[in-house]
Amino acid sequence: MKLLLSCALAALMWIPAPALAQQASEDEAGDVSEVDKDAVGPLRDRVRPVSGHLLVEKGRFELSPFASLSFRDAFFTKYILGLQATYHLADTWAVSARGSYALSRVSGVAQVCTTSADAVRGCQPPAFDQLNGRAPGQLTLLAGAELQWAPIYGKVALVAERFAHFKMYGLAGPTFVGYQGPTAVPGVSQANATVGGSLGVGFRFVLNRFLAVRAELRDLVYVEQVTSLTSELRQQFLFELGLSVFLPTSVQEG
Repeated sequence: MKLLLSCALAALMWIPAPALAQQASEDEAGDVSEVDKDAVGPLRDRVRPVSGHLLVEKGRFELSPFASLSFRDAFFTKYILGLQATYHLADTWAVSARGSYALSRVSGVAQVCTTSADAVRGCQPPAFDQLNGRAPGQLTLLAGAELQWAPIYGKVALVAERFAHFKMYGLAGPTFVGYQGPTAVPGVSQANATVGGSLGVGFRFVLNRFLAVRAELRDLVYVEQVTSLTSELRQQFLFELGLSVFLPTSVQEG
C-alpha cells in the first residue's frame, strides 16, 4: 500500500505546473474555452461582419436612362424610352423629374370580330388603322415629377463572402400624359393631352459606389377622351428598367 502511494505522488510531481493551472481554469470556465477557440481560430477569418451602406445617396444627383414596357393592354402595347433626373435630399427621401417618348403598337391580345351576311362570326388581329383614333391607350409622351421614399436598405448573401446590396422605395407624383385621341374620321387620330398621376414601387440594385440598376412597377392613372363627347378613367401598368449614375461619382461616408 505504501508503495502505491509513493508511486502516485511521484507521478504528480512530474506533471508540469502550467498544465495543471490550464486544466483548473478550463474546469472553472466550463465552455468558455470553446468560445475562445472560435475567437482565435480559423472561423474568425472565415466569417466576417457585413459592412455598412455601399451606396451613399444623400446630397447626390442620379441620372438614369430607362426603358419601360406596358402590360395588361387591351389594344396598344407601349414601348417607352426616357430619362430621369433625381436629387437625393437624404438617404431615404428624393425628388425626381422625368420625361419619355412612347411608341404604341397593336397589342397581341387585341381581336376584331365581325359577322358575315350568312351569320358566320370570325375574329382576327386588327390592323393599326382599325384602332388608330378609335381605341384608348395610344400614349405618345409622358413627363412628370415625383417624390420618392426609401425606408428599406437590404443585403442578400450570394456566394462565398459576397453580398448584393439593394434599396426598396415607393414613389408618387403628377404626370403629364400625351396621347392620340379620336376624330370624326375613322382611322385618323389627333394629339390630345391630360394630367394624371403615377404610383409605384421600385428597387435599386447596387453595382458599386456610383452605379445601380433600377427596376420599377408603375400604375399610371389618367382621364382619356374616348369619343368627341365622353371621357373615361384609364389605368396603365408599366414595368421599367433603368441604369443609374450617381454624381459626384465619389463621396465620403459621413
